[in-house]
Amino acid sequence: MESPLLKLPGAVAADSPDQEVAAHYGEPAHEQRALEAGRAFVDRSNRGVVRIEGADRLRWLHSLLSQHLEGLRPGEPTEALLLSPNGHIEHHLHLIDDGTAVWAHVEPGAAPSLVEFLDKMRFMMRVEVTDVGDRYAVVTGPSGLGGTLVWPDAAGTETRIVSRDAEAEANAEADADADSDGPDLAGLSLAAFADGELRPAGIWAYEAMRIADHKPRMGLDTDHKTIPHEMGWIDSAVHLTKGCYRGQETVARVHNLGRPPRRLVFLHLDGSVDTLPVHGDAVEIPGGRTVGFVGSAVRHHELGPIALALVKRNVPVDADLLAGGVAASQEVVVSPDTGANANIDLRRTAAKRA
Repeated sequence: MESPLLKLPGAVAADSPDQEVAAHYGEPAHEQRALEAGRAFVDRSNRGVVRIEGADRLRWLHSLLSQHLEGLRPGEPTEALLLSPNGHIEHHLHLIDDGTAVWAHVEPGAAPSLVEFLDKMRFMMRVEVTDVGDRYAVVTGPSGLGGTLVWPDAAGTETRIVSRDAEAEANAEADADADSDGPDLAGLSLAAFADGELRPAGIWAYEAMRIADHKPRMGLDTDHKTIPHEMGWIDSAVHLTKGCYRGQETVARVHNLGRPPRRLVFLHLDGSVDTLPVHGDAVEIPGGRTVGFVGSAVRHHELGPIALALVKRNVPVDADLLAGGVAASQEVVVSPDTGANANIDLRRTAAKRA
């Protein structure tokens, strides 16, 4: 569903998977600064929104997802993963319960397959799963916008679910007051360039903030083989002592034995090059050996060109890299020795050890 904010002056559509929202509105660097200063919001309405209601919702989701959800309190935000039987990540969910239903937002295009899977797993449980992305949208901006479905995000911002059109939603029979005290996407679109405190910032501004905060994104910084330890999602999206769930065996094995096959790294890219590596570009070490791939890359208004990449675990943490042919230095996001019983000793090249 194309965002109404793409009709604003200066709006330039983003590339896939964010083609339905604006990359920027003509001033990418200014938009980044405004977002970090609390004077801008980002339209992320291309993300999927799923609602799970029913008396058994928390107990049921607890049995399926990687997070401990049985005691989730209303208004308490969290993250969770849906894993394959082999422990590979299939969905990354941002969850919140409003007291009557659990709301989740997921990557663009992911809601239909998530709803299809959840529907198959209902059996006799008192739950109902609905894709509500046509009525609700995701927005990131400063605190104080209102609403109850709110997650803290990078650089002091908040991400929230809002109605796409509050007036139309108020006339609906169900869920009319789900976020009635917050903004709506239609209103933000109309007010975007009016005399006020907020301006729109494109998805590039959010991505710069996300990458600088070392936050990976499902589908961009992952592939079909990715497991939670490689991304550092063990701390935020996995509960290590809860009961069984799909894929738990892989999580437990890696956590107890340590050393997943790959690790997420943050890259400072050579700022003298006028191009950025693109998603999927090879990450190489000197000599041309491929050791991973570039996930997402962007130009940050202070840090310059930066990226996240997934590389082999045994790549030395101080090795110079090439990302899509661009020289890059790395910062450790996930230790090469991550795991509960691992003796963490970051690997360095022989020359730098000496």
